[in-house]
Amino acid sequence: MSVSENWSQLRDRARAAAQRAGRNPEEVSILPVSKTFPASVVREAYDAGLRTFGENYVQEALGKMAELPDDIEWHMIGHLQSNKARQVAGKFALIHSLDSLHLAQELEKQAAKHDVRQPVLLQVNIADEETKSGLMPAAVVDAAGEISELEHLEMRGLMTIGPLEDKPETVRWVFRELRELRDKVQAQLPGLDLRELSMGMTGDFETAIEEGATIIRVGRAIFGERQAR
Repeated sequence: MSVSENWSQLRDRARAAAQRAGRNPEEVSILPVSKTFPASVVREAYDAGLRTFGENYVQEALGKMAELPDDIEWHMIGHLQSNKARQVAGKFALIHSLDSLHLAQELEKQAAKHDVRQPVLLQVNIADEETKSGLMPAAVVDAAGEISELEHLEMRGLMTIGPLEDKPETVRWVFRELRELRDKVQAQLPGLDLRELSMGMTGDFETAIEEGATIIRVGRAIFGERQAR
């Protein structure tokens, strides 16, 4: 099927998942993940009406930005090294993968140079997987407090990546724990507005929506199988 047809089906599934959970479907945003796909594929999605895309790799994202229309909103969802902070600050509408205080300080420094306020999400390694980046849950409240003091960063919520499992139900606890952690941080730091929960991908986004996701990161269900970098 075409990108347009896939997008229509995906929206229907997301809407149904929200309704099952008694949620307003408008509370859930779908972030099309275009990593590894060339600008021509993103252009097809753009022509189908999509205006927001998520990328994992800084150089790949910057290359697409240069080729594609200026009204696209880009999100950085991949692991971000601190030495890349100068390349991303102010370029992305939202950075989902802030995973350390050191990275936060580098982003703050670069955002200050550009006189911008950079929206971010704290990435949390709920399942304690060695292959995944992210703060441990026990460190999130303190980290959020320190980051909230940085003038040029705007923390909007939390992000996690669920373990890859054949049955989405087996990762439900991960999404539930992220929502509960967000609620805990919000209660302890009421001055923050932690509205966003970025969780759920092609294989488990419906479960994530049922547990409170406000942003789902979906690539394969829109674009098909990944292309080799």
